[in-house]
Amino acid sequence: MSIPQVVYKAHATGNDFVVYDDPDGRFEPTEAEVRWLCDRHFGIGADGLLRLTPPRFVSDLDEARVRALTQGGAAWFMDYRNADGTLAEMCGNGTRATALFAEFRSIADGGEPWRLGTRAGVKTLTALGDVEPYGRNVFRVDMGAWHLGPRDAYEVRIPGTSGAARGTFVDMGNPHVVAVVEDAFSTLPGVDELDLAVKPVVSPVIDTDQNVEFVRVDDIDETTGVGEATMRVNERGCGETLSCGTGLCATAVTLRSRTGIDHWDITVRGGTLRVDVTDGGVSLTGSATIVGEVRLLDR
Repeated sequence: MSIPQVVYKAHATGNDFVVYDDPDGRFEPTEAEVRWLCDRHFGIGADGLLRLTPPRFVSDLDEARVRALTQGGAAWFMDYRNADGTLAEMCGNGTRATALFAEFRSIADGGEPWRLGTRAGVKTLTALGDVEPYGRNVFRVDMGAWHLGPRDAYEVRIPGTSGAARGTFVDMGNPHVVAVVEDAFSTLPGVDELDLAVKPVVSPVIDTDQNVEFVRVDDIDETTGVGEATMRVNERGCGETLSCGTGLCATAVTLRSRTGIDHWDITVRGGTLRVDVTDGGVSLTGSATIVGEVRLLDR
């Protein structure tokens, strides 16, 4: 088995992970091992797996990408796998869980910004401590550049649910379609009533597949320039999750294009996070938790 005997369980606003460090590059998991570990009945249970390892030990990275990450200051890489074993370009919540785990394992110094390699480039994380209303062990991560497609260019449906909504494509290093519901252009039920155990259908089809976010605008305070929204998400490769960091960023980018508001407190089923959008990038602020240590016996 290409998994260490001791792994850890972590989550970031309910988006949960099996995580371990692999400083020598000996434990790159197979798809079958990821599926087993992430299985909520036969394994530990998680939305995905995080392997923290130097970039040179990630087999899908070529020499040029390894060199770019190293030159960008990332001595460590977040090798993220979805629960179905597929590779993922990026996971915003995963970066926070990885940063807290790196502190726990004395890989990162919580007093300094930390640069982490991902398949979507180098991300810089800053530990903020305990911050209300976002929780304990809060990190701010610079999520980098975003790309917004034409507004409402996609139709989004949920099999078995009547109605449809219009969706907007956002590239956050991984693909998203954001559908604003409970407005004049959506005939879907409200956010709280949606059955997201069923994979949404997006038209026209996106070849890479995509995460799909369903969003309700709750309030906009013009005096502070802060909006509030509620979001749920179905992630490719694992289904509905309690939180999705890149999805939160894609949501804030979409809402900014509609309202002109740059700052959003967005509530997901796992908690509330802050997203700040500029023309050049997005930052995501939220908590992370190390749940426990697990010794694997089924080997």
